[in-house]
Amino acid sequence: MPRPDGWDARAVPGGAAVTEGTAAGTESTVPGAAPGTAPHSAADTTTGKAADAERGAGAPLTLDGGAGGEIPFRPLSISEMLDGAIACVRLYPRAVLIPSVAVTVVIQVTVSIAAYFFVGRAARDEITPDWMIRSVGTQFTLGAFGLVLSALGIVLLAGLLGPVVGRGLFGLPVSLRGAWRDLRPRSARLAAVGALITFVPLLGLALPVLPFVVFIAADVHPAASLLAGLAGFPAGAALMVWLYVLLVLAAPALVMERESVGGALRRARTLSAGRWWRTFGTLLLAIMITVFMGLFALRIPFLLAELIFFGDGGGTEALPALTLDTIGRIVSWSVVLPFDAGVIVLLYMDRRMRREGFDLELRTRVHESAAAVPAGDADAFFGHWRPERSDRPHRSDRPDPAVPPHGSGTMP
Repeated sequence: MPRPDGWDARAVPGGAAVTEGTAAGTESTVPGAAPGTAPHSAADTTTGKAADAERGAGAPLTLDGGAGGEIPFRPLSISEMLDGAIACVRLYPRAVLIPSVAVTVVIQVTVSIAAYFFVGRAARDEITPDWMIRSVGTQFTLGAFGLVLSALGIVLLAGLLGPVVGRGLFGLPVSLRGAWRDLRPRSARLAAVGALITFVPLLGLALPVLPFVVFIAADVHPAASLLAGLAGFPAGAALMVWLYVLLVLAAPALVMERESVGGALRRARTLSAGRWWRTFGTLLLAIMITVFMGLFALRIPFLLAELIFFGDGGGTEALPALTLDTIGRIVSWSVVLPFDAGVIVLLYMDRRMRREGFDLELRTRVHESAAAVPAGDADAFFGHWRPERSDRPHRSDRPDPAVPPHGSGTMP
């Protein structure tokens, strides 16, 4: 198949240049060798170049920089995103789990301190029906508080894991120090974006519920309060989910594209446009897996130990029981939070590939620059992830992740 002009030499991230005439079966013309034959070294060179040519012609780039790896460098299916999130934890445990443990310790210790002062101290006194009624509301509030902090932690980890996954796709070294070096210039902005992604959906939940709260506080007729609640709570929940899915891709966009806070939020809306339901379904499936892994697979042993050693955890045993429960939550959430964060990062990359043809564009950029990405050059690495807004080709979503759109003018 003839190649377009300028495509006789290619370079891909993590690979070597590929030159014309190195396909398998091409005869070598080495001086002193019979036609159709070549010395051993030349044959090895031809074979290696043919492999690189095959790689540049459509085989996916992977975490380890070679073909056939864990995460294909192309639009991803939902199962590939879930598998890739697990592979990220397995391949880079230090760069992933150490920040996850740090974030989880802060979250769960905060929740435990709040639980001890709002529930534990009250539980030392005589348990009455009135206290039980108030305790249910307190437990619900503490549970919601913990979920909000966990959601914030997932968003922050998604910003951290963006460079980890990106460097892995390029075949570059990945380390905890390198991940922090990539994140540090954007850490304050990432905290701001994380707060917005977490609390703007909560505001969306509160607004439709506000009439119900006002009616209850003003002692309006119970029928009006009931109608306001029946309409407000479902509308608020739907608005909260819609806003979260719309904005969640801002965390990896901020770090990978070196965007501002407002620019990252705009990028998230752009990338989510037209694919909201697919993003929602992927995140919902990831949350279901998280609940199963975190609650049933990892929490149950600690809950059983707490029940055996401390019973109901009342009286003087409240603090030891809460300590053991906190350790169980730290262990479980430290494992499952990176999974959810990895899914968010892979969703971001999938949306860029489907909407903007990023995988094709990146190969073109590297080919034109005729250079791979230096392992220690952060500017060069993130430069490949910044979208070229002026002349970037706008492609519609590609239904087949393995085949580029016909007539796009760009070949993988």
